[in-house]
Amino acid sequence: MAIIKSGKVVIVLAGRFAGRKAVVVKTFDEGSGDKHFGHCLIAGIDRNPRKVTNKMSKAKVEKRSKMKPFVKYVNYNHIMPTRYVVDMELKKTVDESEYKTERKTVRKSVKKVFEEKYLNQKPTEGNKKATGTNYFFQKLRF
Repeated sequence: MAIIKSGKVVIVLAGRFAGRKAVVVKTFDEGSGDKHFGHCLIAGIDRNPRKVTNKMSKAKVEKRSKMKPFVKYVNYNHIMPTRYVVDMELKKTVDESEYKTERKTVRKSVKKVFEEKYLNQKPTEGNKKATGTNYFFQKLRF
């Protein structure tokens, strides 16, 4: 699909992670291997970070900023693209061959990238990628 590209924020519609936000890492428009349909590799947040205020100590902020990521192959029919784009280097972090053998290590590295990006967010100044990052880390409300 032309709309779904790497870095795009999507919402998972079906399966275990339905209602969660994710970022597209890599797309397979023509399918590959045993999956003969268009699909993509996504990395998303299963448990969102909790609310943080200025009064909280640095240790408490760090504790409340913990999140639980997931990495998964998903059919295009089971995701909905949003208008937001995120500026994260996930292609280097999520290696496709490593994902198939050592999923735990990939999840840990994705968690590290997400938490680092979350803690080092800059205020939105009309920058499209900054607004996408802010949207990605907020809990989906509907």
